[in-house]
Amino acid sequence: PITVKLFSQFSALPHFISRLEAAGANGVSLFNRFYEPDIDLERLQVFPSLSLSTSQELLLRTHWVALLHGRVNLSLGVTGGVYTAEDALKALMAGADVTHMCSVLLINGIGHLAKVKEDMVQWMETHEYESVAQLQGSLSQQNAPDPVAYERANYVQMLENFSKRVKGEV
Repeated sequence: PITVKLFSQFSALPHFISRLEAAGANGVSLFNRFYEPDIDLERLQVFPSLSLSTSQELLLRTHWVALLHGRVNLSLGVTGGVYTAEDALKALMAGADVTHMCSVLLINGIGHLAKVKEDMVQWMETHEYESVAQLQGSLSQQNAPDPVAYERANYVQMLENFSKRVKGEV
């Protein structure tokens, strides 16, 4: 099996992914983070810089997985931004087949996986899910109660709602 780990800066991402599928790829993982060097202005040197992911980075990944789920026959993976059971559940509900964890394990150690699994099982029991397969893709664009929420046209509505919250109108 071949899974291609993609960077987020591709244009025409769905087209590129369909080309990967046609070429024989079995999956894609969204999105790889490149470690970028920084510049020390005092020493006038370039040096490596390690910047770990955060849960906030999950949003871009779940957005694309939700758009791709059901439209390609590839395994969809999410890499970057998965710290908690909630993060993993969101990615799976968007349509991911697998989530990758790295930064949180560097911070908390491998034992963190047991906590994530325990929290996922508890959430699934509380919300009456019998399996991961049952929740997987349930909030992809094709299955979401409001699929327009994934579209760019929703941007103006989001800004209007944000403005109302700031003003205390909501």
